[in-house]
Amino acid sequence: MKILIIRFSSIGDIVLTTPVIRCLKTQTDAEVHYVTKNQYETILKNNPYIDKLFLLKENLDVLIADLKKEKYDVVIDLHNNLRTRIVKWKLGVKSYRFNKLNIEKWLMVNFKINKLPDVHIVDRYMATVQSLGVKLDALGLDYFIPENDEVPWEWFPETHHKGFVAYAIGAQHETKKLPVGRMIELCEKINRPMVLLGGKEDFENGEAVRNAFENQSKNEIIFNACGKFNLNQSASILKKSDLVFSHDTGLMHIAAALKKEVYSIWGNTIPAFGMYPFRTTYHSLENTNLDCRPCSKIGYHKCPKGHFKCMNELNFDF
Repeated sequence: MKILIIRFSSIGDIVLTTPVIRCLKTQTDAEVHYVTKNQYETILKNNPYIDKLFLLKENLDVLIADLKKEKYDVVIDLHNNLRTRIVKWKLGVKSYRFNKLNIEKWLMVNFKINKLPDVHIVDRYMATVQSLGVKLDALGLDYFIPENDEVPWEWFPETHHKGFVAYAIGAQHETKKLPVGRMIELCEKINRPMVLLGGKEDFENGEAVRNAFENQSKNEIIFNACGKFNLNQSASILKKSDLVFSHDTGLMHIAAALKKEVYSIWGNTIPAFGMYPFRTTYHSLENTNLDCRPCSKIGYHKCPKGHFKCMNELNFDF
């Protein structure tokens, strides 16, 4: 049997599909292929449970032509959008798709009517392979870091060699991130050597946090790593950390895959959507006293109400 798994994006969503990959490979005799967008290759290229990885670059027709040559028996659609439906239609083989709970999420966002099942998205992904006799194991998420991306201790400040806390300060949408002033408050409360993680777009926020402690001892123990490391290297830093603070973002799920203790920070989104850290010790920091939350299943550039109370009035109780 030859099986194709489809998930085009994004970092966290792809990491959350890894139990499906592993369980298919270890519980069947199938050849397992996976297709994702070109920019997410690094997440999966080192996964030993994937026999062949396809990448969507620009042209969907070119990708479909390559996939047709493989003559798949089954397609597992873990994205379930228009493009994946086109792929499945063109391949013309038996397929299974996961339930995105769009109606339930819409009711929760727009009317605060909670019809959401108490089910993690990993379990919903796994439901797509149930008819193949595949069941979820107890191993959690996977993330495989190549040896050449392991960050050596000499790259860290000396203050961090006896342990540090990682804080993933980025997120795809602004309403998933603490304002910089509140990031500074959080770092003040944590009061330990810290590494700030994020992309190049997060570097300025990281510098603002680091500089807030100028002329204080904490300036020496806050290391702004945003934009300085690739994704695998950032994962290596997470692996070396004592514990992780993170907004609702991809690094949160990578931390869960690495079995780190996670403090997850929630703004406009909620854990009840089913994408909280999977099978690791975690603690949710969220403002549950608002009738405007969740305001989106994904996020916004700024708070629709203008007050951003979900983050501005979030209690750092830990």
